[in-house]
Amino acid sequence: MNAREVSEATENGGESTLTVLLAGGVNLAIAVLKLIAGLITGSGAMLSEAAHSVADTFTEVLLLTALRRSDRPADRVHPFGYGKERYFWSLLAAVSIFASGAMFAFYEGFSTVFGEPKEQSSPLVGYIVLALAFAMESTSWLQAMRQVRRDSADAGKSIAEYLRLIDDPAPKTVLFEDSAALAGLLLAFAGIGLHQLTGSAVWDGAASIAIGTLLAGVAYLLGRTNRGLLIGRQADPVLVRGIRRKLDGTPEIEAVVDLQTMLMGTDRVLVCARVDFDDSLSAADLERLCVRLAGELDEEFNDVTEVFIEPVPRTDPALRAAVLARYGPPPGK
Repeated sequence: MNAREVSEATENGGESTLTVLLAGGVNLAIAVLKLIAGLITGSGAMLSEAAHSVADTFTEVLLLTALRRSDRPADRVHPFGYGKERYFWSLLAAVSIFASGAMFAFYEGFSTVFGEPKEQSSPLVGYIVLALAFAMESTSWLQAMRQVRRDSADAGKSIAEYLRLIDDPAPKTVLFEDSAALAGLLLAFAGIGLHQLTGSAVWDGAASIAIGTLLAGVAYLLGRTNRGLLIGRQADPVLVRGIRRKLDGTPEIEAVVDLQTMLMGTDRVLVCARVDFDDSLSAADLERLCVRLAGELDEEFNDVTEVFIEPVPRTDPALRAAVLARYGPPPGK
């Protein structure tokens, strides 16, 4: 990794850390306010929102752990580094949102709807706390959105496409959980307001169930993202096409037989290429060419950190069968 790449990685890591720290501090303060308001008002929706904020706070702790541990350098036991550890801790963060946030909200909602009717008291306290929480959550949400918008613009992608292909789960997790938090606050406000207007606690319980459903959906989306990254997802298709064009344009290469990439962490891509070289090249020529290509790929594509190039004959039937089994026949064939 060259000096420019180190600088960019440090900058990106610092931005993610700032986003996570801001979200964690905001969530902790909001959790305390919601808990106090929930105990005063007796609102199940408010207590569900308190559990929501506690889950979000725990999520930020896990994300900070992910950021710290994934930046450790490679060693003998982990020669490709610890980049994928970020995905492991981020997966645990998604599980925590469901286990501690969604499950408590479901419990509080169903017990309110089907249990003994609950009297509402001091709803004004709930409204004030919800308004304060909305303002504080908006600060965290704006920071997460600012980072995602800037990073997506740098990558030349729309925000939706960037979030789908992102290899750093921290800003996506914070953005999703903050978006869910803002929506949850509106649901809690509606639950308390309808309870006050109708005198029925069913509305309060229904708001809690809706909050639980919202959290379960966010946990599923984040869990699916990190599962794919942990299993070993292909690099950004734009990067893959760029690498293939680079190899195809090398005069000494007659054909790129197979090209595999895998995300090894945030901004860390492993490249494995099987290529058919010009048969006139000597063994020494091949060695120097492979070293040169690896250096050029590393220099041209910032995310490429490991390159393996294997000389193969494109006519080998077993290799051709393996490639066809993985990708299918070329278009038009």
